[in-house]
Amino acid sequence: MLKIEIGRPADETGRHPREIRVYDFLDKLGIEYERIDHHAANSMEVCGDIDQTFQRMTLQQFKECSAAERANHAIICKNLFLCNRQETKLYLLMIPGDKRFVTKDLSAQINSSRLSFASPELMLKYLDVLPGSVSVFGLLNDTENRVQLLIDSDLYDSNYVGCHPCMNTSSMRIKLSDLKEKILPALHHKPIIVKL
Repeated sequence: MLKIEIGRPADETGRHPREIRVYDFLDKLGIEYERIDHHAANSMEVCGDIDQTFQRMTLQQFKECSAAERANHAIICKNLFLCNRQETKLYLLMIPGDKRFVTKDLSAQINSSRLSFASPELMLKYLDVLPGSVSVFGLLNDTENRVQLLIDSDLYDSNYVGCHPCMNTSSMRIKLSDLKEKILPALHHKPIIVKL
């Protein structure tokens, strides 16, 4: 059974330095968050179970709850690392996990044609993460601002966001206001808001 913890793990034995770096960063900014440890979450379906635990309700209960109750719902992000054909422009796209990604819809909004998924090598080089663990916290490693952050408007207007701390064996629920007002400024990344 999944269990919600508050903040960083008490025992960090066996935790990857990528994950510890995220907790150190959040502690430095004084940001509170909930965390769940779990088996590797390699799909959005697995993330659905994590999301239900954060919501403390079943999926059916969530579908039946009021808009006010949904306000505390954390939108689980799908994080896509993209590049243009020449691999000269890199993008980190954050969209709700249940939203379909259509390349041409995004390309038109950011004036970048021929978008595709960036290679694991580029992911490791610029975000220091592996496939399945991409999140906004990978931007901690993009000190030269080579990666443009893109956030879907539905996600940007939510109250909470769910993401990995650069390892897909933990998930966090963070206030979106903290992401906008504290995390992104500290990462020196200004997002482009897109509508997909």
